[in-house]
Amino acid sequence: MQIKKGSATKNGYWGGIVFALVCLCFSSIAVAQQAQSLPESIKQIAPSVVGIAIYAPIESKAPQILGTGFVVGNGKYIVTNYHVVSKELDPTIVQNFVALSGTGPNPALHKMKIVAIDPVHDIAILSIDKTLPALRLASDSLVDPGTSVFFTGFPIGAVLGLYPATHQGIIAAVTPDVNPASNANQLTLQMLDRLKTPFLIYQLDATAYPGNSGSPVFNRNNNEVVAIINKVFVSQGKESALTNPSGISYAIPIRDLRKLAKTVDLTL
Repeated sequence: MQIKKGSATKNGYWGGIVFALVCLCFSSIAVAQQAQSLPESIKQIAPSVVGIAIYAPIESKAPQILGTGFVVGNGKYIVTNYHVVSKELDPTIVQNFVALSGTGPNPALHKMKIVAIDPVHDIAILSIDKTLPALRLASDSLVDPGTSVFFTGFPIGAVLGLYPATHQGIIAAVTPDVNPASNANQLTLQMLDRLKTPFLIYQLDATAYPGNSGSPVFNRNNNEVVAIINKVFVSQGKESALTNPSGISYAIPIRDLRKLAKTVDLTL
């Protein structure tokens, strides 16, 4: 058998070129798919995002939406901000916190019970009787600044029905949670606790609104929940949060939710 000199080298060279081109094509396809997958991601996570409302049939036929929540665990637990459900219910009338699921003018109502609260980290866990699709939570590791994220919630409530809205952006920074106050009279006990023992939160380059409180923040790459929207930066009074939003929002890392869950023997 006669071996032609250089044939193996040439074959290896051209084989390498072909392999590189194939890899480049697949890489381009993967990038394109990632850029086009947000609508599909929203379809997948939407059934797990709920409106958080207070419902008093004697006062009104329609629930008053307070914020946003999302389903975790075995499908019977709802997570939202503590400040969304911090109002004391009126014992003189039938009044309950409810989760609104579904889409459109007639969402389903699920009565909720408070399971655990963390006022400092602004997190609350509640339970419902019916099982809803649960979201996948990220690990406790903090996500790097620059990571693309999106969040879904109810920024203007549910005046015409339950229609979730999605916003996207990036994690701009991982920063200590310190609430600025123009004078000492504006300091609350929770703010003082945070000043004593500041913890890390995410600053987002994305626009959130008051109704987004409690919205899940998703990693754009894998749709895992990495944080919970809990406040927006307001520079010109509360009204400007709607009329002139700053575009700077803040979110609590998912690891703080897990810490709260462990206090009631709930594994997430």
